[in-house]
Amino acid sequence: MTNENRPLIFVVDDEPMISRSLATILKQQGFSTCDFNDPRRALEMALIMPPDLLLSDVMMPYLSGIELAIAMKKITPCKVLLFSGQAGTVDLLESARNRGYDFELLHKPIHPAELLREIRLSLPVEVCN
Repeated sequence: MTNENRPLIFVVDDEPMISRSLATILKQQGFSTCDFNDPRRALEMALIMPPDLLLSDVMMPYLSGIELAIAMKKITPCKVLLFSGQAGTVDLLESARNRGYDFELLHKPIHPAELLREIRLSLPVEVCN
């Protein structure tokens, strides 16, 4: 949680336009955000400023969103929402489940209203108010 008492959401997507757009939408809804195009940078920042929620694309260079989420969970108990437009992510999610990690997958493209609903469902009520 940021010192402004607004939930901090890390938005990670290797496409800058997507990460910036999502971060802007979330800021307009009262969330604090940090957007990243490199999942490794998001992981580094989590050591300094742990997020309340990680919102990440699955298919990215360097680390998949699933690898990022698993590494992030070792740092902080943040909530995780993954999104992808590729069918192959189902196998990656199954592999994560076999390792004890169960992440929710949202399908791209996602309407901003649906994304906000999923975020609010993921975060505790006291964090969203």
